[in-house]
Amino acid sequence: MSDLQEFQKLVIANASEVKGLSIGDTAPDFTLPNAFGKSVSLSNSLKEGFVIIKFYRGEWCPICNLDLREIQKHLPEIQALGATLFAISPQSPDDALTATQKNELGYEVLSDAHQEVIKAYNLQFDPGDDYHQRRDLTKENGDGSKTLPVPATFIIDKSGKVVAGHVEADYTQRMSALEVVEALKALKG
Repeated sequence: MSDLQEFQKLVIANASEVKGLSIGDTAPDFTLPNAFGKSVSLSNSLKEGFVIIKFYRGEWCPICNLDLREIQKHLPEIQALGATLFAISPQSPDDALTATQKNELGYEVLSDAHQEVIKAYNLQFDPGDDYHQRRDLTKENGDGSKTLPVPATFIIDKSGKVVAGHVEADYTQRMSALEVVEALKALKG
């Protein structure tokens, strides 16, 4: 097994206890700055319809960038189904702007620099000392912390309930854009 595979196994093991929110849970409300520093709130967006939240590790994560670009390709269909899309990371608004520009995103990329929303959604974890020796998260995260969110996707209905979701300790596994679209279609009935 390669060094990278061993490293990935350690990170996944350190995230294995993280479960996130469950279907039926009430999604904690939040207000976060977007890439341009404007405040965006979950409760205001829910007035318009479903909200999809993608929690990602940061703009430095290649797998996260692939996931953010994939969902961008399906944004017109997601919006046609009456949903708003947010991506949330523990990085600063400047880093959110970098992610927005680098990936040519047409949806809100929000900064949870103090990881309050990440904690409220039960996604925060410490990837471990081996990880910290390879990547200095204190330089990546907005608040200088050493924790990350487990990548997750939640679909929240107008009442604020989680109606679909995907939380996976293996950061290479994400809820695909097609799965998001299919879930929205099923929910719209």
